[in-house]
Amino acid sequence: MAAYFCSEASEISNTNAGGGAGWKAGVQPIASRAILQTIAAMPTTAFTSAYDSLCHHVSQTALLTSIENVLCWDERTQMPPEAGPYRAVQRSFLAGEIHRRRTDPRLGEWLAILADSPLATDPYSDAGATIRWIQRGYEKQKKLPQSLVEELAETASQAEQVWSEAHKANSFATFQPLLERMIELKKQQAAAYGYNKTPYDPLLDDFEPDATADDIQIILTDLAEELVPLVRAIDRSARQPDINILWQPCSIGAQDVFNRSIAEAIGYSFAAGRLDTTHHPFTVTLGPQDTRITTRYDEHFMPSALFSTLHEVGHALYEQGLPDEHFGLPLGEFVSLGIHESQSRLWENLVGRSRPFWEYLFPAAQDAFPDALGNETLDSFYFAINSVQPSFIRVEADEVTYNLHILIRFELEQAMLTGDLVVADLPGAWNEKYAAYLGIEPPNDSDGCLQDVHWAAGLIGYFPTYALGNLYAAQFYAQAQADLKDLGSLLSRGEFAPLLEWLRSNIYQHGQRYTASELVLRATGRPLSHEALLTSLRTKLGPLYSV
Repeated sequence: MAAYFCSEASEISNTNAGGGAGWKAGVQPIASRAILQTIAAMPTTAFTSAYDSLCHHVSQTALLTSIENVLCWDERTQMPPEAGPYRAVQRSFLAGEIHRRRTDPRLGEWLAILADSPLATDPYSDAGATIRWIQRGYEKQKKLPQSLVEELAETASQAEQVWSEAHKANSFATFQPLLERMIELKKQQAAAYGYNKTPYDPLLDDFEPDATADDIQIILTDLAEELVPLVRAIDRSARQPDINILWQPCSIGAQDVFNRSIAEAIGYSFAAGRLDTTHHPFTVTLGPQDTRITTRYDEHFMPSALFSTLHEVGHALYEQGLPDEHFGLPLGEFVSLGIHESQSRLWENLVGRSRPFWEYLFPAAQDAFPDALGNETLDSFYFAINSVQPSFIRVEADEVTYNLHILIRFELEQAMLTGDLVVADLPGAWNEKYAAYLGIEPPNDSDGCLQDVHWAAGLIGYFPTYALGNLYAAQFYAQAQADLKDLGSLLSRGEFAPLLEWLRSNIYQHGQRYTASELVLRATGRPLSHEALLTSLRTKLGPLYSV
């Protein structure tokens, strides 16, 4: 899964003071002419005092959010089932307190003082970026009623617990009432934010600032037009991998040891993190030097945990690479979920499914799983982990068909928000779209509409960031290859530090100093496009499938 940051109150656990990305960039606090004149006449020390007060308030709010994230991590990894009802009350209470702080009128007063101050003159300076992002979030958060924020948090906690049981029991009917309530609450949230065209837009903006449903539709449509012919050519190819070699017994203990060794090798710090098991993998940051990842194991399909671990490590490396000294402030926060997803997809696919990566690691994999891989070749294993074929489970989908899984969710969650699809009809609608887009129909709801936890957690608008992440990842990786000259050789020798340092220098260290589009332009020298992703896929899959 993606980085599920466990905080419904802020949607994705943006711990900056504004409570996440705002709805309209550049919105200024309302102030009278007399107040503005008074502010203009203030001495520099007054601006500094207001800025210090603002940052202190934000940091204290981040402290509360980190406590809330501890509860969320525990809920999904360690908490006993009977503790569920009270945990929902705890999360609701904390969400309310965090929202009060994020909408404290003093924030508006400090921001009004700072809006036209010397500290805000350069929007990319430390102070300028901090003021800009906090203001953006404050303008959005203050539109939400306190009661709605608290109910969203409590409902999310309840829904996640019920979803977990419903998934195990293959019982959509068990989950349906809570999903219906969550959709209704998200409609209320969108209405409180306000929107011009669709209620989906302000919810999407929580994860990918300034993106719209129309933007995402264009991106996914353009991708589909390019990918569908590639999928068809691969399907017709006489060359096909033997994926049965991946479906071999591998003990969970051996998988755990192997996955930990890989995570550490590519740069994940276990001194500042953990790897635990859960029903749906996620990453969460509980504070500076405390970013935790989870995975899930299948003793008959080793790649499931392997690639989900790589995915979550990618998220964690971003979190561990953000400046600790700015924790809780915009410069210590990720800029968007699309950028965050780019890091998970980069390590999972562009590195983790590359031949150089396995030239280094395959002998270790054979040692770890001698019965499953001892008699296999690198060529057969590499082809198998890059097989392309329609599948039911998003997190196990190949790189080519993956975006079709996102398109399905994108269309369904929009339809539920607008009322074009009632929740009771979700299983049938889900199956129809899988038949239409992928040519397959899930055998049950656990492999269908119950497979993801996102909607239970209220993360409506999150899924499109996966598609954006694929595009960002390919473009970043292509630039890293150009800058590092011989990246493949480095990976084949197990030298992952140069790539990690490139990412830290070009992405992590900036926090929210730049917007996502600005960050991509600065890091790669060109705007985001789908060319790098398509080039990457064709370069890898062309020789494998002779297409």
